[in-house]
Amino acid sequence: MTSHGVDTASLRASAPDLEQRFAGFKAKKLALDMTRGKPCAEQLELSNSLLTILGPTDFRAADGTDCRNYGGLDGLPEAKALFSAFLGVAKDEVLVGDNSSLTLMHDTIAHALLHGVPGGEAPWSRDKVKFLCPVPGYDRHFAICQHFGIEMLNVDMTDEGPDMDKVETLAGSDASIKGIWIVPKYANPTGATCSDRVVERLARMKTAAKDFRIIWDNAYAHHHLTDAPPKLADLLAAAKQAGNADRVLIYGSTSKVSFAGAGLAVMGGSTANIGWIRGHRSKSTIGPDKLSELRHVRFFKDMAGIEAHMKKHAALIKPKFDAVDRVLTRELAGKGIAAWTKPLGGYFVSLDVLDGCARAVIQMAAEAGVKLTEAGATFPYGKDPRDRNIRIAPTFPSFAEIETATDVVAVCVQRAALAKLNG
Repeated sequence: MTSHGVDTASLRASAPDLEQRFAGFKAKKLALDMTRGKPCAEQLELSNSLLTILGPTDFRAADGTDCRNYGGLDGLPEAKALFSAFLGVAKDEVLVGDNSSLTLMHDTIAHALLHGVPGGEAPWSRDKVKFLCPVPGYDRHFAICQHFGIEMLNVDMTDEGPDMDKVETLAGSDASIKGIWIVPKYANPTGATCSDRVVERLARMKTAAKDFRIIWDNAYAHHHLTDAPPKLADLLAAAKQAGNADRVLIYGSTSKVSFAGAGLAVMGGSTANIGWIRGHRSKSTIGPDKLSELRHVRFFKDMAGIEAHMKKHAALIKPKFDAVDRVLTRELAGKGIAAWTKPLGGYFVSLDVLDGCARAVIQMAAEAGVKLTEAGATFPYGKDPRDRNIRIAPTFPSFAEIETATDVVAVCVQRAALAKLNG
């Protein structure tokens, strides 16, 4: 975004009012936090029955397994059945882990670096490793790459998913590019859902690396804010049809469905990939928390139960997203200084301000008592080349706090724009 189309005269005329409002916010000594996409307490309370759903003698799975004991490395049969539907894969194509899908993704990369992957000729770490990173994107994906010394290459996100022309060009020409991170539905932070065309191209594209992997982090697959959610095509099925079944690694969790710190993480993929990860996990664990699995199965029962539960989540958080849009529209629409997303699901609103202004906006907001995700966080190495993207996380604060915090952000966007225009 450039300053083209900015109503400079009106913006400058509003300067005294903006300064007065900013001073008023500072005087209130606010302490509001929109840094992470965390469930609010009311969302967590939707799952409180998990704490008591198992009685003192209710610890056996359907096949008689004593869930208090060791074993069950890839999940109870009934948990695998539920979460195969959750991920959209077959029962033998899913592994149910402990509580963190981020851990599963981290371990996947670690095992690939140390041991290689099915279809590969050597451990990834024997040579230079690069990953494609759609931007703006998820900071924790980038942190994993940076932690392991994997070079990250930016690929622009579009309304349909990653820029596939660039993805195909890069992945097809450089064998050191071993994979791509994608949040395919309600992407973090843009809210985009991959189109059928993008899914098909990902499944069929030619890659220079024979062991190329798509890390399909479908974290928000069931986190709708509408009764008519977009449909996401089945990447694994498309990859199988294209002869690339092992290319796809799917991840999800109940972290924002049940308890954020005590949910279940799941991984899906070809039987070769699931066997591969199971083999490596067998060296680090004797089994996951099967009592947690049993609680979740008892609580949700089936996918209809999960879908009904997620509608309760939407009822709590959609008004917060609506409030963000309402305030931004009132304060910024038509001024040519900002653009923002109106997601149909997920946990974030992506706000783009004038080039060179995001860091200033975030610093100003902090002065006024509103914490936002650090500038650059949605890009590899924390470097937004245009210094314009800001991730807004509306779920955790109360409704009143969200309105106030967004009001602060909008005032700061205008103050930063004025400072830039005034040189």
